[in-house]
Amino acid sequence: MSTSISLHQLGWSPFFQQQLSLEEWEAHRPGRVVGQHRSNIDVMTEQGRKRIALPPGTIDFTVGDWLLLAADDRFQRLLDRLSSFSRRAAGTKAVEQLIAANIDTAFIVSSLNDDFNLSRMERYLALARDAGVEPVVVLTKADQCTDPAFYVRQARALDPSLMVESVNALDPDSVEVLRSWCREGQTVTVLGSSGVGKSTLINTLLGRTAQATAAIREDDSKGRHTTTSRSLHFIPDGGLLLDTPGMRELQLADCEQGVSDVFADIEDLTADCRFSDCRHEGEPGCAVRAALESGALDRRRWENYRKLMREQALNAASLADRRARDRSLGRYYRSVLTESVQRKRGR
Repeated sequence: MSTSISLHQLGWSPFFQQQLSLEEWEAHRPGRVVGQHRSNIDVMTEQGRKRIALPPGTIDFTVGDWLLLAADDRFQRLLDRLSSFSRRAAGTKAVEQLIAANIDTAFIVSSLNDDFNLSRMERYLALARDAGVEPVVVLTKADQCTDPAFYVRQARALDPSLMVESVNALDPDSVEVLRSWCREGQTVTVLGSSGVGKSTLINTLLGRTAQATAAIREDDSKGRHTTTSRSLHFIPDGGLLLDTPGMRELQLADCEQGVSDVFADIEDLTADCRFSDCRHEGEPGCAVRAALESGALDRRRWENYRKLMREQALNAASLADRRARDRSLGRYYRSVLTESVQRKRGR
């Protein structure tokens, strides 16, 4: 591929253009982050790929970001994001971790074997809905499943408007059904737990081996983690594909709207309860309990809704507390520095 590429091919849109003044447009060049490393980032501009040293400070970049570069390739500023995926980082510390930015469509990948899990699928759907990104469920390994339609029906039952496709990720003809989301200027990301066939799907979409793959363990259908970093790839005659490492732990944080959107049927039920503060634990006139008892509401779905709502609220509170402590500590450090400077001047 030629090193020259248009901004449109990189995913540039009026949303980003309107953030620039005429002076900025004439003096600087836009670039998109296509790779991220410990001390630098890879940025693609119309002039080609460049490696930029990370600027000092607290700017949190992620793959998919748009930024402005000076004529000498120095970083100027980060542009506002159209969409962004984040989670509470794995571990005990309350830290938000950016996953990807400026995505149009998210392929939520699950395999047609023992790894198929509706509750995990709902978790990823909540993440995509909250980010304002169109989700498409992609069920892989259809060639190894005797009845793919059985699983497709289960996934579609989560939301009548949800797009669900079953594919053999090794077969380019089978994967062709996903091409309509991969048009020029569009950015898709591939989300899913380790071993569901993400890397195989990516290689087939790209028409080349961009990611290593590994066979699943036969005893439990679990996969081996193969992708270790985020990267943005060009799809031949199409858009861009952002790969992310498989995540065995995806903790939602401050994602209430996304959860509400995914479980809109349950939200509607709660609005029909007799009491506005109904806890759905035996109160008279509880529409949720009535739906559970009649079978109209699946108990697994109800329990997962409650679990995700509690989780995102708890993590949101933890992150807010952490940010408040960091701001307080920052003010303390600045006050100490100011006092030190004043004492030195008073000598």
